[in-house]
Amino acid sequence: MNYKKKILVTGGAGFIGSHVVRLFVNKYPEYQIVNLDVLTYAGNLANLRDIENKQNYRFVKMDIVDAESITKLFQAEKFTDVIHLAAESHVDRSISNPTEFVMTNVIGTVNLLNAAKLIWKGEMEKHRFYHVSTDEVYGSLGEIGMFTENTAYDPHSPYSASKASSDHFVRAYGDTYGLKTVISNCSNNYGSYQFPEKLLPLFINNIQHKKALPVYGKGENVRDWLWVEDHARAIDVLFHQAASGSTYNIGGHNEWTNIALIKLLCKIMDKKLGRSEGESEKLISYVTDRAGHDLRYAIDSTKLQNDLGWTPSLQFEEGLEKTVTWYLENKEWLEHVTSGDYQNYYEKQYEKR
Repeated sequence: MNYKKKILVTGGAGFIGSHVVRLFVNKYPEYQIVNLDVLTYAGNLANLRDIENKQNYRFVKMDIVDAESITKLFQAEKFTDVIHLAAESHVDRSISNPTEFVMTNVIGTVNLLNAAKLIWKGEMEKHRFYHVSTDEVYGSLGEIGMFTENTAYDPHSPYSASKASSDHFVRAYGDTYGLKTVISNCSNNYGSYQFPEKLLPLFINNIQHKKALPVYGKGENVRDWLWVEDHARAIDVLFHQAASGSTYNIGGHNEWTNIALIKLLCKIMDKKLGRSEGESEKLISYVTDRAGHDLRYAIDSTKLQNDLGWTPSLQFEEGLEKTVTWYLENKEWLEHVTSGDYQNYYEKQYEKR
């Protein structure tokens, strides 16, 4: 079959990536979607069982740090476009092993840019390199204000520093070589298929098993939360409609302190599990705050709404209830990913504090 586009999606077996792959495979049968993932601890092909046999979908196991293999893949496949999501993304892990984040997030991104530049030489205008980033590159906010696309970068963790660096390289390749790029910076995502090192699936799992809920500091840090399927829809809109060289913020307009979020989660879980109200809150345990922990993130996505008409589809309370329901109905998935390396990581990061 002659496909209209052949899109490489990196990190497509991960949390956000799997939702993007699913959306594009189902919505655009005229596109071939090639999912490239190295399948580290957070990459899980079970996330995509429902589309793995679709005619316009294919998986390639490869590490974006391997420049030679990436270049050969681009030469063989002749991708028309790239949607780049592959990244190490957990702040605690970046504090433990910053070099790993430099290799994947910086060197890996540059390898993709070099391969795209080589293959698309002489016809850059026909192709698009879409780079998915994070709001953490902007640093920390006080009690007022929001991040806009013009906010200066001020990363505070090895993770956010590595993502900031990759953003700069993407822009530099656009300016220097004429690569047609788009960058989006998104707030915290939540929803189905999220690896349970992140707050919501971790705590959902712990509440089920009546394990401690480790809250950093006093739980006063504020984050903006976006349902992952709304993020995938935004990526779809931006990939097709954003001007080359543009940057867009994607946010949910849902600011919550960590402790307020956790208490709401406990209330929903008590109801779903048939426990008495307040029972799960007793599991909350305050632990030493994370080094360099940013106080507040808040995304202003007005530009995206005004330019391209995208808005979040769910209010947080509704989205959180849907998320809890999914994890409770997919206990087999949760049990599968919480074995092995995850258990060792959990003990190292939390139980020995």
